[in-house]
Amino acid sequence: MNLASKPIEISMFRPEIHVSKAKSRTPNMSLSRTTLCSGKLLRPLWQQSLLAPSAPRMTVAWRTIWKGEYRRPGQPTDKSLPWKYFKFDFAKGMEGIWKHFSLLKEEFLAPIKGPQGQPLAEHMLEQTRVIWEFRGPESLEKWTVSSDREMGGRSEAYLNLGRNNTTGLLYGTLCTNPPRDGETRYSGYCSLRSQQPKGSFDRIKHLDWTNFNTLHLRIRGDGRPWMINITTEMYFSHMKNDIYSYFLYTRGGPYWQDVKIPFSKFFLSNHGRIQDDQSCIWLDKVNTIGFTLGDKVDGPFQLEIDFIGACNDKAHTEEFAYELYKRNPEV
Repeated sequence: MNLASKPIEISMFRPEIHVSKAKSRTPNMSLSRTTLCSGKLLRPLWQQSLLAPSAPRMTVAWRTIWKGEYRRPGQPTDKSLPWKYFKFDFAKGMEGIWKHFSLLKEEFLAPIKGPQGQPLAEHMLEQTRVIWEFRGPESLEKWTVSSDREMGGRSEAYLNLGRNNTTGLLYGTLCTNPPRDGETRYSGYCSLRSQQPKGSFDRIKHLDWTNFNTLHLRIRGDGRPWMINITTEMYFSHMKNDIYSYFLYTRGGPYWQDVKIPFSKFFLSNHGRIQDDQSCIWLDKVNTIGFTLGDKVDGPFQLEIDFIGACNDKAHTEEFAYELYKRNPEV
């Protein structure tokens, strides 16, 4: 092919490369008069094409821009219009209005009784508070169960009421076989997490545990190690995945186990990685608590929970169990 018969364009400044008919193979780089007069050289860089016309443009997946649900590789995206999921029901609408106005009334009357809706004397002398318990089917609606089945795994997890409808039973099967999608390398987890507390008209609320220093649980497990995760409200978006975690070792057997874990023992992690810069839990803005199983042992599991609460242990005086780095150390 004769290169001199067809000019070649470079996309950044779009100069024309003319190859002389001589035997020399060195191209003579020269800007054509039409390129300079058309103003293509004077355009800003963001308007100029940085790739050749034949090269495909690089695109960013919509999931990286907007936070959405997990979609397996190869699964088509759901392009349905959002209003197709709405189900208009007048009876449910009136029930929701009555519910939110009732919550609004309680929020107005609670400060009159005392701090957090309790009398002042009871609030000051309170040593233990039960926050979550399983005493009926309505208590299961406050929890969310998830597993690696959402990303193509084979683990299963379920939450039901125990005997006499007085306990919560989390059971299922753990499987560490990763899905055959060509991208996922590890699998095998099951988790239980409480839902975000909300006030009237779905306003986000937070749990205030400033009067307590220890987490108190009454559980009965099968000997597997679990991870307790506590999430708090954060001010910045890059801290939304920060979780305070600690280990929960179950003994197994038919006997109940009372577990007390000081809040000072919880360490900060992000996406499963322990952070070098540790900090204490913000006990005045607690959002959720969760339990995660991922011990890489295939087989059935179960964890029975009686109640989850917080207590004030006077014998515990430790503020934080891990090293805190000072940004401006004293000389």
